[in-house]
Amino acid sequence: MNKIKFELEIPVHASPHMLYQYISSPSNLQEWFADKVNSRGKLYSFIWDGEEEKAELISKKSDERVRFKWVESEDDDSFFEIKIQVDALTKDVSLMITDFADDDEEVEVSKQLWENQIDELRHTIGA
Repeated sequence: MNKIKFELEIPVHASPHMLYQYISSPSNLQEWFADKVNSRGKLYSFIWDGEEEKAELISKKSDERVRFKWVESEDDDSFFEIKIQVDALTKDVSLMITDFADDDEEVEVSKQLWENQIDELRHTIGA
């Protein structure tokens, strides 16, 4: 089944360096993204409400982005990416979220989930 790719741009008032720490390290991801985050090399375990989801870190670039692929979706091209974007003129910082969903309804639910998670991140870092 083909998944639907979607993107979100969410402004965050924080430095790219600090944001990168919060999107790349398991201990910082645990503060806003999941209840618990563990990593063994490139394999990350994200736990929400006692349910574990595993993802592989497929790429990262310091102070710029991280990209994960859910282990359960290894048969398709889907991934989720959190990218830090800085406007060249205004220096405004945004997080660009790229993710995939199964259908239009799930896209809307997923977008809402990401917005809630980023709100939690803003609260965590005081942005």
